[in-house]
Amino acid sequence: MRPPTLRDWLARAPFGLALSSGFFGFFAHAGMLLALEEAGLAPARVSGSSAGALVGALWSAGLSARRIANALVRLRRRDFWDPAPGLGLLRGRRFATHLASLLPIETFEQCRVPVAISTYDVLGRRTHVMSAGPIIPAIRASCAVPLLFHPVWLAGRPHLDGGIADRPGLFGQPLGRILFHHLANEVPRRRGPAPLPDLSIYTELTALVIDDLPWPGPFALEQGPRALDAAAEATRRALELPLVAPTLKLSASRCAPG
Repeated sequence: MRPPTLRDWLARAPFGLALSSGFFGFFAHAGMLLALEEAGLAPARVSGSSAGALVGALWSAGLSARRIANALVRLRRRDFWDPAPGLGLLRGRRFATHLASLLPIETFEQCRVPVAISTYDVLGRRTHVMSAGPIIPAIRASCAVPLLFHPVWLAGRPHLDGGIADRPGLFGQPLGRILFHHLANEVPRRRGPAPLPDLSIYTELTALVIDDLPWPGPFALEQGPRALDAAAEATRRALELPLVAPTLKLSASRCAPG
């Protein structure tokens, strides 16, 4: 009997989707989600940090993966670039305005599926998982890369990028069937790929890792569409791979079970 493919495993029962942090890796997350949506595979719940929080929240709020992809491809630096004095280069208000123009909802409770967003509580030095209340401040906080954005104040406390202490974006996922999309690229590149976290406590988790993706940043947004397309194509191929190990490692040019 042949082992099930990733597509078979995802279609078998409801699954959660966890999206890791990774600077401007939201293009790759959108490409992966686009391939899932094309295959008719929709997560029952979503969690994420930073780039993962952005894409996960947009999808959970009701945007299709295609609409998310189109919005990201149209993204320009002027849409979020608002330098101001403070504990970071950018104030973040322009980013909030852009989010408001995309989101059809205002609160977590209005989302079509539950979504959990990780932020970093600076004073408490710990991850804070948000799943209720206004959603835009939570996304802003989770995406507040240190030194790039000012901290975001939530309930009187400063919060920063959720990837500081929850890079995988898994803290908001209950134990169960989970597809974890791990952004392996690191910034700057000389630091090498980001290693997979210890996933041993998750008995029904499958990790999808796509290497060698183009890596966009605030001054290289033109790389974004290439990263999106490459991640989508790699995920399409991954869906047809036999699931013989809990981790599928792929590259933009070839796929191989890991």
